[in-house]
Amino acid sequence: MTVATYAAAQLLRVLPRERITRAVGRLCDARAPAAVLNAVVKLYARAYRVDMDAAEVLTSPYESFDAFFTRKLREGMRPVCSDPGAITSPADGRIEAIGPVTEGGRLLIKGQPYRVEDLVGDPAEASRYDGGQFAVVYLSPRDYHRVHSPVAGQVSLIRSMPGELFPVNAIGERHIPGLFARNRRVAIVIDTERQGRVTVVMVGAMIVGRITVSAVDARDVPLGEHPISPALPVACGEEIGKFHLGSTAVLFVERGVSPPWSRAPGPVLYGEPLDGGGKQ
Repeated sequence: MTVATYAAAQLLRVLPRERITRAVGRLCDARAPAAVLNAVVKLYARAYRVDMDAAEVLTSPYESFDAFFTRKLREGMRPVCSDPGAITSPADGRIEAIGPVTEGGRLLIKGQPYRVEDLVGDPAEASRYDGGQFAVVYLSPRDYHRVHSPVAGQVSLIRSMPGELFPVNAIGERHIPGLFARNRRVAIVIDTERQGRVTVVMVGAMIVGRITVSAVDARDVPLGEHPISPALPVACGEEIGKFHLGSTAVLFVERGVSPPWSRAPGPVLYGEPLDGGGKQ
């Protein structure tokens, strides 16, 4: 580890992360003159190589930087796998880790050990994923930041968990033990006929203090459990949430509902099957 990397890791621990996140959030939500905002969006898109051709065509300019960041895609830009038995990626981004969950509910993400219970926030629910599979999708600053259902089913529960706001980047992953389980998280529980229960955990980060979900009518998901009654039906590929600035989605499925996923770590688009097959 270089001196610079060590210094950066120590700085992460002492920074007023929550205050920084709130300040950036207010700035991103602020209205600005169209000319100024358009210039900022163009600079950002150029710096991060954002594919603006995929974005929904608007009849008026973005009202805020947050509106740009949470932009929708044009219709048909992401064909969703039509195989009813497939489990698909919940987000555009990069698969950082993918593989089995042990019988004891443990998994490895970037070399760090985790317990499913610590990520989903409930021991009874976590036990359902013993022997199942997981996938971690990292959403970079250039990516589309809405999250979509990996299966067809019904959203039955939202669980919003408190936590830190460490940055989810290479330095944070390497130097903050249990990073994903320590950060703010929102679990979206989806019950299905074919694949049992599936949970998508949206992990917050520094500057990503706000997460919204389709099943809860709130600017940010209040802490605690939110049973959804009646459950909210969702199609595979339907939007279920969005990050206000980027982060990570962690997906869990039960044992035996899908063949071992053959998808390798690397770029992925929402709606693509994780088993590497399936019909688009």
